[in-house]
Amino acid sequence: MSVHVQNSRMTTAKLRQMKANGEKIAMLTSYDFTLASLVDEAGIDMLLVGDSASNVVCGNQYTLPITVDEMIFLTKGVVRAAQHSLVVCDMPFGSYQVSEEEAVRNAIKILKESGCDAVKLEGGEEILPAIRHMIQAGVPVMGHLGLTPQSVNQFGGYGLRAKEDAEAEKLLHDAQLLDEAGCFSIVLEKIPAALAAKVTKAVSCPVIGIGAGNGCDGQVLVLHDMLGLNQGFKPKFLRHFASLAGEIKNAVGDYINAVKDSSFPSAEESY
Repeated sequence: MSVHVQNSRMTTAKLRQMKANGEKIAMLTSYDFTLASLVDEAGIDMLLVGDSASNVVCGNQYTLPITVDEMIFLTKGVVRAAQHSLVVCDMPFGSYQVSEEEAVRNAIKILKESGCDAVKLEGGEEILPAIRHMIQAGVPVMGHLGLTPQSVNQFGGYGLRAKEDAEAEKLLHDAQLLDEAGCFSIVLEKIPAALAAKVTKAVSCPVIGIGAGNGCDGQVLVLHDMLGLNQGFKPKFLRHFASLAGEIKNAVGDYINAVKDSSFPSAEESY
């Protein structure tokens, strides 16, 4: 199957042009050089080094424990792999909530030390001053509204957001504020499809959905989820594009058997 591969590096300006042209934007998470190289070579538009690394890489229950330095370490490998895609790094919990000054300092630190193209942070009007200062400092910012996993303890879970009119109106208002502030893109997570489509039409920047229906300008999934590596995790919005967990376990089983019965390494595999 043929895929569209960018001839040059993706930029925030190109993403806006894709929205204007009605061309859908494909985004996936990635946390290491090897997988990011494959995903980039396949033609992905954006790579997100998500704070979901806290779950996927570190085995934590929530995204909250991961630190700025850990995010920078992971992002460096992804940046080295990205020849075409735009690389976005999540700002982890606690790195932008304390003060505007600290938020800008951490955003600049992430950009300088990781080499990524942009940062992403969760929230609307309540963090708008920090976002404005980041953008004024030259840091490209991606917003994130709807289900914001860093607020899981406040929300009390990972349920659908903006079901009620008041929250839906606030989300639309927040999206417009983020757009006006200069965010180059906004992620909408786990909200009603009709609302996501409405928000997408109301803002000038590209809107990327995850569990937000097909009316957004693009989509994002966690790579390990869509590859079927995370067993037992199957929310409604997730499609498995492969089932690699079984294949990996079978391969490891074959390796174990080959070691145990001394068929590996063979004479041809020895020096």
